[in-house]
Parts: sequence; structure tokens; C-alpha cells
Amino acid sequence: MNVDKRPVVFIILATLTILAGTLFTTFIPLFMGTTTPSVEKVIPYKPLEVEGRDIYIREGCNNCHTQTVRPLPFETARYGPPSKIEESAIDRPHLWGSRRTGPDLARVGAKYPAAWHYLHLKDPRSMYRDSNMPAYAWLNERKLDTSYTEKKMRVLGYPYATEDMQALTGKTEMDALVAYLTRLGKELK
Repeated sequence: MNVDKRPVVFIILATLTILAGTLFTTFIPLFMGTTTPSVEKVIPYKPLEVEGRDIYIREGCNNCHTQTVRPLPFETARYGPPSKIEESAIDRPHLWGSRRTGPDLARVGAKYPAAWHYLHLKDPRSMYRDSNMPAYAWLNERKLDTSYTEKKMRVLGYPYATEDMQALTGKTEMDALVAYLTRLGKELK
């Protein structure tokens, strides 16, 4: 049967195909159960880490670095087991990314110490000769603006104490970014 020569049959078949696809993608997930992550095992961010995450976003780090390991053999060989939904349960917005120019940072905090991150951010080519990442040494000269930190913590529902807020005194933007990077991969209790 030559469907492309019979427009009415073609329209009916196309409509039925679209309807079946819509019903399948709409109603099947209703019976699959929940995909909501459990946040009971997740350690909330500390104030310095929240500020570092905001700097990470502001500087566009998530444009080149993803924070999720996909279940593909070449990724799991390099970055470890695939990411679990709980690892980014408290992230708003999620920083999974879709384009990876630089390495994945999902578990970079468990891989390198803070001193390594300071050196790498100051001069990426001192760590990797062919790196195309820009240097962020100037972050070490900028004092951290903490005027909205307490409000951010409250809005996001993260617990904080007065001691945590006082620990931000005298910190730089570099300190906050390194605190966030060293946290990545250590989300679960």
C-alpha cells in the first residue's frame, strides 16, 4: 500500500501514531512509581559552600564542566560509577550540564585536596599544560560578599548556625569556590 499517494490514509495513520505516542509517554510514567530523591542521606551545603556554588555559576564554570556521570562505559571508566539522583537532590538549579569541554566535576572534591584547587584556579596550565581554562587568580583578591548568605540558606532550607556565618568573615571568593569544589562528591552521609 502506497500511503504517501493517499493523503487521507496518511493523515489518519499519522494522527493515530501521534496519539499512541502521547498516551504512552503520558500515562506509563504514572504507574512507574516515584523518582523523587530521598534527601535524608544528603548533607546540606554550608554557607561557604553555598557562596562558592553561586560563584561557580556566576563565572560560567558549568558551561564547560558537567556534574553528572552518565552510565556510558567511557565515562564510568574515567569518572567512576554513574551518578545517583541523591547526589544532586539539594541542588537548585541542577548543574548536570549537557556539554563537556572540561572534565566532569561530579566527584572532584573526593579526588583532589583544597591546595590543588587553589593552584589550579590560580593557573590552570601549571597543572595541565594544554588546559584552555582561564585563570581565576583574581578571585583571591575579592572579599566574599555575605550580605545575602543567611537569606539564601533560609530560602533553600539549609540549616545554619551563627558560628557557620561567622566562619565567612575574612574569606575571599577563591576560598568559597574551593570550598564548593572540595565538597563535590561528598554529598551523601
